[in-house]
Amino acid sequence: MAKGDSGRTEFLVIDALDHPHLGRILRVKLQDGPTPSVRSLKGATLKARSPRGDEGRVTVLGFSLTGGKVTDARFRETGRLDLHVEEESEPPVSLRWTLSGGA
Repeated sequence: MAKGDSGRTEFLVIDALDHPHLGRILRVKLQDGPTPSVRSLKGATLKARSPRGDEGRVTVLGFSLTGGKVTDARFRETGRLDLHVEEESEPPVSLRWTLSGGA
């Protein structure tokens, strides 16, 4: 995320699936905190935490375009994004995990 961001933004994973070529697609919903810009998320490393306490990290490679063009306005309106990520967690990030900045 952008420098100066406090890392308070938190997302809830509402869907997760393997990407056919590399990584995973995580559909996330803004749970808490300020809405970051789409630009600040690309390339960001986020801390991932499962409901059971497992932790890991994900790096945002980009965005899935299956739901249409990703824009800041659309993200602010819906509070949802489809993130294309590379994971560093075991087990893999799945439903009900939370993602937060400052990993």
